[in-house]
Amino acid sequence: MSFYEDRILPHIIDRACSMGQVMKLRSQVVPEARGTVLEVGMGSAINLEFYNPESVDLVYGLEPSDGMRRKAQANLRRSPVKVEWLDLPGEKIPLGDETVDTVLLTFTLCTIPDWRAALHQMKRVLKPGGVLLFLEHGESHDHGVRKWQHRITPGWKKLAGGCHLNRHIADLIREAGFDIVELENLYVPQTPKIAGYVYKGRAVKPA
Repeated sequence: MSFYEDRILPHIIDRACSMGQVMKLRSQVVPEARGTVLEVGMGSAINLEFYNPESVDLVYGLEPSDGMRRKAQANLRRSPVKVEWLDLPGEKIPLGDETVDTVLLTFTLCTIPDWRAALHQMKRVLKPGGVLLFLEHGESHDHGVRKWQHRITPGWKKLAGGCHLNRHIADLIREAGFDIVELENLYVPQTPKIAGYVYKGRAVKPA
């Protein structure tokens, strides 16, 4: 891992992902988590403040970046719920089959290199009927914005830790075998449209 990826990029990502409008969206999704939770791409742990300790027993925080785990320490100390770190990438979730009630994805699926393997792993560890909560940015429904997303993504990935602007998040989740039961698409206010088109919703693992 380069100095940029370990020491600089975590600060940039943390700042971009903790803007006021983004935090408002997080506050609408995270409290829906229940039971044993797997948060994939926990980053600097900025979601922790939104967990409901009366509904959540344990959060497994999957985060392979040393830099992000360092930035998370202050949020971990203030956490209202118990957290256990998992430091492997999303394609290698070190949990048993059907062991979690909720998987949480917030601005993570855009960066995972092998999203198919990662979603397969999330489905594997979810209990039948378990819930996948997602808040992700990705490919816009607007042709003009979408064109620029595809044009910019190759260079953007190099600067933004592998982030893809042009993944159709809902299609990826469906392809992995989840049933999407709630879906809202919107642009994050005061954010460039190429990076601010959001997929917000809930999917379930078929029982």
